[in-house]
Amino acid sequence: MTNVAVIYYSSTGNVHKLALAAAESAEKAGAEVRLRQVAELAPEGAIASNPAWAAHREAAKDVAVASLDDLEWADVILFGTPTRYGLPAAQLKQFIDTTGGIWAQGKLVNKVVSSFVSTSQTHGGQESTLLALNNTFYHWGAIIVAPGYADAIQFDIKNGNPYGASHVGYNNEAPGAENLAAVEFQARRAVEIGTALKRGLEAAA
Repeated sequence: MTNVAVIYYSSTGNVHKLALAAAESAEKAGAEVRLRQVAELAPEGAIASNPAWAAHREAAKDVAVASLDDLEWADVILFGTPTRYGLPAAQLKQFIDTTGGIWAQGKLVNKVVSSFVSTSQTHGGQESTLLALNNTFYHWGAIIVAPGYADAIQFDIKNGNPYGASHVGYNNEAPGAENLAAVEFQARRAVEIGTALKRGLEAAA
């Protein structure tokens, strides 16, 4: 069985919804899945000042916090993040910055990885955020699997991002059916390729 870790950061819940859809899709594709959120770094005052942020943190309190063990366990890793000035959220970046030890041991080589994002505005840095995450994966020696235009959902006007599923949440608008379908396809594609890679590596061993 292929192991999939869906690791994300979400402040007000939009990326959380995408992560849930990705996890459910991976399970339907036959994978064993761990859904994990990264640790919150923001001060309590900042969270309390935004009702949607505070409400989501309470709603997601039972989602386990990601650990390096989740990365080692996984054959496929799906990362989700909102953008921050065209870059991943600091919370996700901080988690990635803790991977140096297992990276040095080669434990991230040949992991299949893919990412998805949410922004508050069109042209809010979706592609640059995904590309920034890819810089990490190059260093890991991981295998980047983007959705490309490998499914009809990618030609939908609300999707069409070949770098990774992307949602625009004006006024905190939740991901729509098209966004969820896009991230579901991305997860299935990652599982399919991750499974094939795992079998190939095991056969060659």
